[in-house]
Amino acid sequence: MVDAATIEKLEAGFSKLQASDSKSLLKKYLTREVFDALKNKKTSFGSTLLDCIQSGIENLDSGVGIYAPDAESYTVFADLFDPIIEDYHNGFKKTDKHPPKNWGDVETLGNLDPAGEFIVSTRVRCGRSMEGYPFNPCLTEAQYKEMEDKVSSTLSGLEGELKGTFYPLTGMSKETQQQLIDDHFLFKEGDRFLQAANACRFWPTGRGIYHNENKTFLVWCNEEDHLRIISMQMGGDLKQVYKRLVTAVNDIEKRIPFSHNDRLGFLTFCPTNLGTTVRASVHIKLPKLAADKAKLEEVASKYHLQVRGTRGEHTEAEGGVYDISNKRRMGLTEYDAVKEMYDGIAELIKIEKSL
Repeated sequence: MVDAATIEKLEAGFSKLQASDSKSLLKKYLTREVFDALKNKKTSFGSTLLDCIQSGIENLDSGVGIYAPDAESYTVFADLFDPIIEDYHNGFKKTDKHPPKNWGDVETLGNLDPAGEFIVSTRVRCGRSMEGYPFNPCLTEAQYKEMEDKVSSTLSGLEGELKGTFYPLTGMSKETQQQLIDDHFLFKEGDRFLQAANACRFWPTGRGIYHNENKTFLVWCNEEDHLRIISMQMGGDLKQVYKRLVTAVNDIEKRIPFSHNDRLGFLTFCPTNLGTTVRASVHIKLPKLAADKAKLEEVASKYHLQVRGTRGEHTEAEGGVYDISNKRRMGLTEYDAVKEMYDGIAELIKIEKSL
């Protein structure tokens, strides 16, 4: 049973949300009926509905407003997660099933910009959770340490171009810290959305950063997700970047079992990041298309691309440089998600050249 104090907080939070003009998906789908059906439920990790929705209640300007405190929450609180997932992931219904993992044939991709005229850099990342551990809000200090040990010993076994160093945030020297900031590798303690979701407890215990010598492969340990695995380099060679990621993920997976669900794919803390969890992106200069926003958006929507400013969401395109990535992560394979971005960027470059 959920204790009285939690129920009281839930009721107060629900009233606050209902009275607000919040545009979040949480407000849209947390009806009284759904609320009453879920308020007394708990996962085996002890998570309640409050753990899922507290960030969205505290931050009424959230776009989504909900996190999963553990992998089970997606099932226990499905009445709320399912419609939010369907809304965010382009109609991925509760009767739909995410396809099995398939990285496809890496060799069919190539360099999108061999002459280096348009693409500044290319990056592909995915998120993974370690099986048997809850997500941030439920982790104990001991679990954070244990996970960091597992991750650091696993990564230290990587060979070849993936070989590198693990830097724990705990006790990090000022020099190392500055170097990681200069490389844009260092992550900071979570923003107010993550803080309110209780995702930053025991900071910086259990948090760390791994990168290879070439600085083209990066792993974040216990930032928002247990693992964020990132491959990147300057220029437009998506094949190389993708191949590196695939090799790394397959290697890590042999030693660390990941949380996976037959219907939703790979599970992470945020419901926007399920299924393949893959985000493939480029920083790209499109000065002519920048002057024709309508055309840019038209091509972007045809290939399900997300167009952001240079520094991510809600920022300007500095010097006509955009951050463009695949929007779809669920209901299609890893290969298809990346291929969609590949085809869309190829099309954008073709149009830019013709203008």
